[in-house]
Amino acid sequence: MINTPVALCAAAAVWTLLAPPPAVRRLNRLVTHPSSDPFGFVKTKVEAWREQRTLPQRRRTSVIELCDAMAAELSAGRTPDEAFTAATTVLDPHIAKELLSVPSPPSDHLGRLATRPGAEGLRLLAACWRVGAERGGALATVLDGLATALRDEETQRQDVAVQLAAPRATARLLAALPLLGLALAVALGVHPLHFLLGTLPGLGCLITGTALNLTGLYWTRHLAKSAESPR
Repeated sequence: MINTPVALCAAAAVWTLLAPPPAVRRLNRLVTHPSSDPFGFVKTKVEAWREQRTLPQRRRTSVIELCDAMAAELSAGRTPDEAFTAATTVLDPHIAKELLSVPSPPSDHLGRLATRPGAEGLRLLAACWRVGAERGGALATVLDGLATALRDEETQRQDVAVQLAAPRATARLLAALPLLGLALAVALGVHPLHFLLGTLPGLGCLITGTALNLTGLYWTRHLAKSAESPR
């Protein structure tokens, strides 16, 4: 018969693997209750971590807004350089600072910024800008079309991310099942740890199983990222 303490240990092992790290939970509590951190140091660190994590998404959104705003400014009669400078004023302050840090003319240097995660659309913006400057044409109309294309791509990316949420959760759950199996084996008196850690065949099984488990998690993450960012 399975002992209750062993079953509880198995459940705790699964929860430990699937739940957020303790440090993240403690920091979240500090953010939720600012009075526990009167100097604001931890809150600033947590906010910086969150901003860094969401930076690619904010860049993609800002590129779309930049194209929309530039198209509006160009339609109002501004030059591309003037439209670019005016359009950055409506963007996320961090992204605007990145864009305004490039030397003039901006169209020659947006490609460098496009290498940053989430800013890939700037490469298309720079190409449209160069073509418009060299051959003329309605740059505002082109940027309107670019903004629409980038917006549709972002909507598709978000839809894919939602659809991948279940496979990602399943992969994490499958990665935790070996721990549960070990706990159940201990409860049944099989002594798997003695075999895994005390014998060469067991050690080989442990190393192979761990490597396959980690490979599966890595491959699942890689496939999910590839599906979200097809370009």
